[in-house]
Amino acid sequence: MVANRSGKKSGASSPEGSNDLSRRRLLGSASTFAASMMLAAALPRRALSHTPNTSPSEPLTAIDILLDPDQTMVQKAVAANKRLRRSFPKGFALDETHQPHISTLQRYVRTSDLDKVYGAVAKILTEEHPATWKLTAYRYYFIPWKNIGLAGIVIKPTEDLRRYQQKLIDAVAPFTAKTGTAAAFVRTKEDPEINKPTIDYVAHFVPADSGEKFNPHVTIGIASQRFLKKLLREKFDAFTFSPTGVSVFHLGNFGTAREKLKSWSLT
Repeated sequence: MVANRSGKKSGASSPEGSNDLSRRRLLGSASTFAASMMLAAALPRRALSHTPNTSPSEPLTAIDILLDPDQTMVQKAVAANKRLRRSFPKGFALDETHQPHISTLQRYVRTSDLDKVYGAVAKILTEEHPATWKLTAYRYYFIPWKNIGLAGIVIKPTEDLRRYQQKLIDAVAPFTAKTGTAAAFVRTKEDPEINKPTIDYVAHFVPADSGEKFNPHVTIGIASQRFLKKLLREKFDAFTFSPTGVSVFHLGNFGTAREKLKSWSLT
């Protein structure tokens, strides 16, 4: 059963492949911690995918369509985050404003079409049933920068995930714009600027993080590389979990999911 629910603010979300691709994939769900800016600055820029044009003056919203994991993943992610924070207290906590989640699609959409976007997602949820999926988390990963790293739990890509993502891409395509500006993001008094890597990241999400390049993950925090290298040497006990919800978020700086616009419970 799929039920609507709505709410406010949340945030927080490695992949295999080359270092460049991995940097891009994990950054998308990073905290607003300053290290994310440095990681973003190093990201390679790719050609834009073909999407409909929009008037420069037409208001846009940068969105992230997420999968909310069940308590099995949440508890594992929070426990790992606590370990990271004990070793690196300046790191961010997974809490009400940084909820563990899996990003499936980031796009610029016309603000006037948001209700159509919600309708498109709702229709897909009558065809796809993420709550029945058994996803496998199988290792830790981190992106190095100087002496610290941004860490995550890697999830094995499945045909279900890739099929679902492609349906989202196709369904949202009529409402998307090629790129946007800072005005498409959530800006606050504490974080009034939107950096260019963040703007470019959303523009390039398709195709750079879709299809065969889609490698789902849950970001767990920041710590010293010394600690993270030790963490990676530990035996990782693979575990399975399932999604319990789908949400559409308004993005903020560094690709954070800042404001919940719409959500659906899958249980």
